[in-house]
Formats: sequence, C-alpha cells, structure tokens
Amino acid sequence: MKSPRQSIFELQQRRGWFYGWTMVGMAGLGMFASGPGQSHTFSVFVGPIGEDLGLSSSAIAIAYGVASLAAAFLLPRLGRLLDGLGPRRMLLMLAVLLGLACLFFAASAGLLMLAVGFALLRFFGQGAMLMTSANLVAQWFSRRRGFAMGLTALGFAASMAVHPPLGQYLIDSLGWRWAWVLLGLSTWLLLLPPVLLLVYDKPEDRGLSPDGDTPAEAADAAPIDGLTLREAMRTSAFYLVVAGWCSISMLVTSLHFYQVSILTAQGLDAAVAARVFPISAVVMVLAMPLVGRLFDRIRTRFVFAAGLLTLVAALVGVTLVREPVAAAAYAAVFGLVNAFSMTMFGYLMPRFFGRRHLGSLQGTGQMVAVVGASLGPLPVGLAFDLLGDPTGVLRLLALYPLACALLVLPLLRTPAGVTHPKHLE
Repeated sequence: MKSPRQSIFELQQRRGWFYGWTMVGMAGLGMFASGPGQSHTFSVFVGPIGEDLGLSSSAIAIAYGVASLAAAFLLPRLGRLLDGLGPRRMLLMLAVLLGLACLFFAASAGLLMLAVGFALLRFFGQGAMLMTSANLVAQWFSRRRGFAMGLTALGFAASMAVHPPLGQYLIDSLGWRWAWVLLGLSTWLLLLPPVLLLVYDKPEDRGLSPDGDTPAEAADAAPIDGLTLREAMRTSAFYLVVAGWCSISMLVTSLHFYQVSILTAQGLDAAVAARVFPISAVVMVLAMPLVGRLFDRIRTRFVFAAGLLTLVAALVGVTLVREPVAAAAYAAVFGLVNAFSMTMFGYLMPRFFGRRHLGSLQGTGQMVAVVGASLGPLPVGLAFDLLGDPTGVLRLLALYPLACALLVLPLLRTPAGVTHPKHLE
C-alpha cells in the first residue's frame, strides 16, 4: 500500500508538476518558521522581558550577542550532520527542537536562563533552519537555482512582515511568556505535518534530475559532485565567497540595528524613519526573484560584485539622508541589498563548491556570517557613544564590501573538480 507521501508525489508527477517547486515552497515555509529565532521577532520582546525580569536593555543586548556568537560556532558541526541526515530528517528534528526552545525561553527566570534561551533560538532558528531550507533548494535546482532561491527567500520576507506584529499582539493579549508558548506550538503545527508528507532530500531519490530536466538534458547537467570543506579551504574562491558574504551579513545587520538611530540623528522625525522599513521590505520582495534570475543568467562574479557595490551605496547613502524623499530613496537601495543578501545566502556555496558536501560548507560559511552579524553593530555603536556621529565610521566600513567587490571581479573562479554551467563562469 502506498504511503500518503508517495501518493502526493505521484499525483503531482501525473499533472506535469516538477516536484522541486514543491520543495521551494517547503523551504520558504522553513524560512518563515525560523521567525522565533530572528532579530525582527526579538525586537518586540525586549521591553516586556526587561520589565518582567528586572533587566536593563544593555544586559539583554549583551546576553543576546554572546548567545548568538556561541550558537555560531556550533553551526559547522551541524552542517556535517546535515550532510549525513539529509534535509528532511534535519527539518523534522529542527522543528521539534525549535518548538522546545520557544517553551524553554518562555520559562526564563533570570539573565543566565535567558541567554541560554537566546542561544537555542538563534542556533535552531536563525542558523540551522535557514541553512537546511537553503540546502533543500540547492539539492533540487542547478540551472534555475538562483530563481528558486529568490522565491524561497520570500518566506523570510513574510516572517519579517508577520512575526513582529503577531508577537506584539500575543504580548498585549496574553503576556510575553504565553506568546512564546504559542510560537513554539505553532512551529510544530506549521512544519511537522508538511515536512512528513511532502519533503524528499534530492531529486535523485525519486528518479528525477535537478530543475526537472529530461534524461537527455540531465546528461549535460551537473552531477552530484563537490569539494569537501578541507578541499574548499585550499582554494582562493572559498575565502573570496566567505569574505564577501561576511561583509554583507555584518553590515546589513548594522544598518538594520541602527537605521532609525542614524536617520533621527540626521534630523528625520522618528515616525518617518520607521516608515523606511516597509519601503525596504516591498523592494526586497519585488527584487528577489529578479536577482535570482540574474544569478542564473549572468556570470556569478558580476552579480556577486553588484550586490557588494549596492551595499556600498547603502552605507554611504544612509549618511546623506536629510529629508523624507532621500530616506525613501535610501530605503529602496537597502531593500535591494536585502534582496541580494537573501538570494545569495543559499546560492554561492553550491555554485562554487558543489552539493556533495554542501552541509559542512554551509555550516562554516554560516558560522562566519553569524559572527559578523554579532560584531557588526559594535563599531557603529561606539561611534555614537564616543563621537556622537556615525557618518565617518559608516563610510569607512563601506570600504570592506568595496574591497571585496574589486577582488571578486578579477579573481573569483570555480575551483577545479566542480562542474559548473559555462555561461556563469
């Protein structure tokens, strides 16, 4: 007797539907479900938690930063586990653990327990869930991987739109502890049934090829090859990819964290500064599929460098904002930066190092990115505290992605031993 999962798969196949697009939907759902571990969700809980536990905002911020760093260093080990278990079993495990982490966080009784809760949520949500979701899409797509990643990242954009107001509503209605209980229960309900019924690790498990290619097309497609982490670390491509991705993670986080403070310090009303976020979100949603198509059709190093240069424009541009029209223009550029960021998140590692050992590669890359995100706001915060004006520091920080772009353009090439589409090289 056929299982429900097999019956669903066969039904979609009979209708001519490439099952990889179902995996894109599942990966997008995983990115959405990572919300309890993301900064945009925590933002509405800082005040209520501090008031209830008698903790200052700085104490909570320090606990959050230290916990994020601690969680980051576990990601390479988790990446190796992902290679062994596959995305399906990993998603099931992470759904259970992320729900339990929400329940643990709800029971926090002091700073130490709060910090442990932060670490669990950041590790299972912001780190592992995003990494596994991206891994699933990378396994099912090759030629159209960029477009598929762009669609998948819409799940993260949906989380940014839904989780903060949902968290605030639950706090107002039930209190912050019950809010986390319901976030944990909703994680189980949202992820466990569809993952059990729908997810397969890779197309080869069902006799298919990446992108839904026919047997003739599949003969020319990239096989399941790739470098180990140790082999990748012997190539210059690995350090160019990691350095560029770290600059994006570090400085996008800095702008998210201090955007309102920067704009109000330059004369904008706080309400106007807050309205920048929806503009960025709309541009991000509209641009992600387009950025994905660029990755599929244009040489990768050109698109990667364009994303880095767009970040340079955002870092310099935010320092020039003095009126609402300029703020809207900056918001559009920053939305485009986020579109590049979320699309390349799952694209670059399989593109340059293959899919055979993708989990361990993603784990190390994600570790560097999370460390960068944890440390990124520090120089801007110090500039506020010591200088009263972050303009010079922001422009100085823009030199980092600029240097990465200038190195990527002439030097980034696919390492030997990795099959790649010739038109992307």
